[in-house]
Amino acid sequence: MAKRATKETIKRATIADMKKLGIYKPEYNRLIDIYAELVEQYGILTNEFQDSGYDYEVETMQGGAKKAPIVATLETLRKDILAYSDRLCLNPKSLETVTAESANKSKLAEVLSGLK
Repeated sequence: MAKRATKETIKRATIADMKKLGIYKPEYNRLIDIYAELVEQYGILTNEFQDSGYDYEVETMQGGAKKAPIVATLETLRKDILAYSDRLCLNPKSLETVTAESANKSKLAEVLSGLK
């Protein structure tokens, strides 16, 4: 069994990735902390789901089947991780948006500075 990444390991890797992309600021540390915690929880629950043999349904009292609570939790964590990765510009689409906006601002700043 592979060693699971801890919150601190994930946080350090996230900060390192953001520095490589040129988007890290210390003011983001609270968001990075939450993001790292979500990713750690996702890893833990994914391991539990694997260990259960991917039991994605549970039996109801009426004899039917419904989605297992762990599956619902994993789905929610995926959505939350995606939302935080967007805010931290850790996926291609959000990074593209930010870099395009900063490039546009630079061009505008150049034009405005030329008007003085």
